[in-house]
Amino acid sequence: MTTRRQILTMFGSLLQAQDTPKLAGEPPGRIAPRDELVNTFEFEAMAQRKLDSATYTAIAGSDRTALDRITFRPRMLVNVTNLDLTVELFGEKMFAPILVGPASRQQRIHPEGELATVRGASAARAVTVVSGRSSAPLDQIAAQAKTSLWYQVFPEPDLSAVRTRVQQAAKAGCKAVCVTVGTPQRPTGNPGLDWSGIDRLRQGLSVPVLLKGIMTPEEAHTAVQRGAQGIIVSNHGGRFVPGLAAPIDALASILDAVGGKAPVLIDGGFRRGTDIMKALALGARAVLITRPVLWGLAAYGAGGVQTVVEMLQTEMARNMGLAGKPNLKALDRSMLRIHRR
Repeated sequence: MTTRRQILTMFGSLLQAQDTPKLAGEPPGRIAPRDELVNTFEFEAMAQRKLDSATYTAIAGSDRTALDRITFRPRMLVNVTNLDLTVELFGEKMFAPILVGPASRQQRIHPEGELATVRGASAARAVTVVSGRSSAPLDQIAAQAKTSLWYQVFPEPDLSAVRTRVQQAAKAGCKAVCVTVGTPQRPTGNPGLDWSGIDRLRQGLSVPVLLKGIMTPEEAHTAVQRGAQGIIVSNHGGRFVPGLAAPIDALASILDAVGGKAPVLIDGGFRRGTDIMKALALGARAVLITRPVLWGLAAYGAGGVQTVVEMLQTEMARNMGLAGKPNLKALDRSMLRIHRR
């Protein structure tokens, strides 16, 4: 018997442009078996069926216009038999350059919240960035992890309290700290934070500190000059300021400003393995995936998280092979064409 997954795989080109959560041949309201889903957009459709409208709206959608303007120039006659997706970050070898990004209060999405997310990410051999505003205590989250954890914080008016949490996270085994900058005070943090505050947060830490939310080459250059060990290019999902540039549009200039002195990561609208390849070809070291992971969590718990991450890993590997790129070092800007309109 031919399954729905097999049928849609055969005719996948018909669905390639579908970025809205619609399922061909699927009755409304049904939660399909997760092994029948063929892309992350179908996980969004399942999440919509599971969540109340307010919760779903908070994690729905994305602006993919900038990513869709980038196309590939593939290489033929290249031996891609031994594909290698591994990347090294801060001395740790990772299975693939895909990290699970931070999201706060995940129990609003699934009863097990971050505990399920970390289990699913670990099963897919992916590092998880744990939000400082998680539903569960960090020690409980860490107990579920079989892969490394990073820790994310917002700079708040009481920087001493934030610094204490960061130190505790490092002691609990978190391998890196991501400080989210450039967000308004009411939802997330302290708009008065300056470089001296970042220096205070970093002081005495034994783990690398990355700044998340950098969107200009000038700030990226300053961050590295002042000792930040990494940059995460991010516009916070475009939630706070209308008209923000897409992270992928800012990536190349930021990479040029950093000049290889620190790894540059990125998030924002990545939904396909080919999206991830585009960022890596521009020079990013890794990509953070958040909303698709939350869709998987909402609909299927830990198993959904695992499937979403593995789906992106598989898509990336398959398309690297089709593009004639056997490893991450082979991905470079020469394989891309950027269409301005």
